[in-house]
This record gives sequence, C-alpha cells and structure tokens, in this order.
Amino acid sequence: MSPAAAMLTILRDALPSGAPLHAPVFEGREWEYVKDCLDTGWVSTAGEYVDRFEHLIRDRVGSSDAIAAVNGTAALHVLLVAIGVEAGDEVIIPALTFVATANSVAHVGATPHFADIERTTLGLDPARLDAYLTAVGEVRGDVLCNKMTGAPIRAIVAVHVFGHPCDMGGLVTVARKFNLDLLEDAAESLGSIHGGTPTGAIGRAGILSFNGNKTITTGGGGAIVTNDTALGDRIRHLATTAKKSHAWAYEHDAVGFNCRMPNINAALGCAQIELLDRFVTEKRGLADWYRDRLQSVGGAEFVDEAPGNHSNFWLNAVLLDDQAQRDQLLEDAHTHNIGLRPAWRPMHWLPMYAGCPRSDLSVTEDICARLVNLPSGVGTAREIAQQISGAASS
Repeated sequence: MSPAAAMLTILRDALPSGAPLHAPVFEGREWEYVKDCLDTGWVSTAGEYVDRFEHLIRDRVGSSDAIAAVNGTAALHVLLVAIGVEAGDEVIIPALTFVATANSVAHVGATPHFADIERTTLGLDPARLDAYLTAVGEVRGDVLCNKMTGAPIRAIVAVHVFGHPCDMGGLVTVARKFNLDLLEDAAESLGSIHGGTPTGAIGRAGILSFNGNKTITTGGGGAIVTNDTALGDRIRHLATTAKKSHAWAYEHDAVGFNCRMPNINAALGCAQIELLDRFVTEKRGLADWYRDRLQSVGGAEFVDEAPGNHSNFWLNAVLLDDQAQRDQLLEDAHTHNIGLRPAWRPMHWLPMYAGCPRSDLSVTEDICARLVNLPSGVGTAREIAQQISGAASS
C-alpha cells in the first residue's frame, strides 16, 4: 500500500464523517462576555474587555506590554513601522510562511528578503542565515547592507510555523552579530514554549493572531507583544491613529493606524484564553495519536517538535516521500470531506515576490513539495479520544 493510501485509511477509519482542518470551539464564557458588551453598548475599540484581554496576553506570553489589534497582519505592519523599517529597506523572512508576513513588509514599502529553513523546526536556519548574511552583507557605518542591492537590512522576522518554535537562541545570536532587530511572527504559536520561555516576546517584539482557525479566536484579531516599554508605548500610540491624549481635542502627531481590537472581539478572546491550557493539552494528545499511527506507515514522517520545545501543535503535519504521494493524498481526502491542505506556496514562487532577494531555498522547496497538514482542531482531538476510550472499554 502506498503512503498516501495508508494515510487515507488511517484518516477514514478515525474520521468516518470527515473533519475540518481546524475549527473553533466555544464552551466557556463567550456568550456571557459578548452579551455584556451588547448590554452595555461597549462594542468598539474602548472597553474593559480590551484592557482585560491585553492583561491576559501579557500573562501568557510573559511580556511587559501587549497591544490588541484587528488582525495579525495589521499587528506586524504597525510593528515594522514602529521599529523604523522604511521604504527601500529589506527584512529577512522565511520563504515558508503565510503570505501575510511578506505582505506586511511590502506594506511598509520594504522588500522581503527570503532565507531558508531548518528541517527540524521548519523555522529559519540560524547557521545557514549567519553564513548567508556574512556572504551577502557588508556593514556601512553600523548598518548591514545587501551588497547586491545596496539596501539596508533592518530586521529578521522569525516565524513559528504550525506552532513549532524556531531556534530562537541561534537567531538571537545572529541578530546580535549583525545588529538586526529580531521579531517573532507567533501568529500560530500561542501556548508554545521554547527553552522554557513562551514564544512571542523572546525577540524585541512579536505578533499573535486570533483568526477563527487559530488555537483560540476573537473572530478576527491579533496582538503585538514586547518587553521594550518605549516600543510598546509607540506601538499603542501609532495603532490608535497617533492621537495625543486629551479630554476632547483631536490632535495627531504622526501618520497612524486605526487598528485596535474592538471590545466585543476582546470579550470573545477573554473567554477563549481561559480555555487555552485545556485546548493545548488536547491538541498535544492528538499529536501523540498521529505520531503513534504514523510509525507504521512507510514513506510518511510525522513533523514533530524539536528537542527543548513544547509545541501547541496548531497544525499537525506529515511529510510524504514525494509530491506525487502528497497530491494523491490531498485529492483522495478531499473526496471524503477530510480537511487536509498542502503547505503554503513558497513566497518566492508568488508573482509579486518572485524578484525579491533570496538565499538558496532548497530545504523550503523540498518541504513544500511533500508536506500535508492534517485535521488538528480540538473537536477532532476529542472525536479521536472518544474512539480510543470506547475501544479500550469494549
């Protein structure tokens, strides 16, 4: 039996009615908190739930500040502006990421500069990035510049792909060596831990996403987290139309953004974040099940957490032998209403980013040709756990 056929058999036996890739679960105080917003009329960008949600985020990430935003893309956009990335600059990002990472760089007028990933974490490879920047970069004053384009390279954005933490220790070393700001795109990794520290605020700052397909959701939303007090103050100011504090006057001192999270979305987030530990535990249980079942499938490798990491396993993934097996599994699963998906198309293969500077991206291209994401929601975890419990008691 081919790897694709063996995988399909496992999925159909476990999920006879099919399953989505990832769906939200609402079982806490969501109705209560949202109704309170409606009853009191506090539904926009001011209100107690925004303050409460930001406090809860700070506690979870271990940051001194958190600024709730309308989505993760807006969060990264305003963060890049706040640290001083400008038109004509370059920002190092992985080619394996959701397009919003690259789009946020482009929205600033800067250029995404793509670097390759590790097989173990699916995140930026520190050793190869160090060697690449040494070869392609030259320091002018105290600024690293691309020798080929002449553009300043301002920052590195580390993406915690599918919830798996990058090698942040290695990336911190690289960022310090080349005097670059290190940011985290932790859109997928709330609840994940690297070396004992939650992802998001290991670098200078990071962003989170609370889209409907994430581990917890606000419907649509994001946040910026940081331990840099001055940076946090600037982000909050810019994200609130750069309006100067005054009892009634409308005075603005910069070109700002109107991207703060509404209170009604934050209310949903407050209820959801109360369930985060339970959800992560159940998702890790589902990852254990996939890992166990895939041991018997030749030609299929479970994408696991790296040593020293504690992943939320936002999306479980499997690597098949080749692209033909990947494509067959995707097609067959679709006919049975099982929500699989391939990895994102690498950024340098998209027409708007095809001409951007890049390192060798052979690992990215190999991973993207063979990877399949598996149903990973809490609902799927519970369905499979019930089957295991039923089989054990029969």
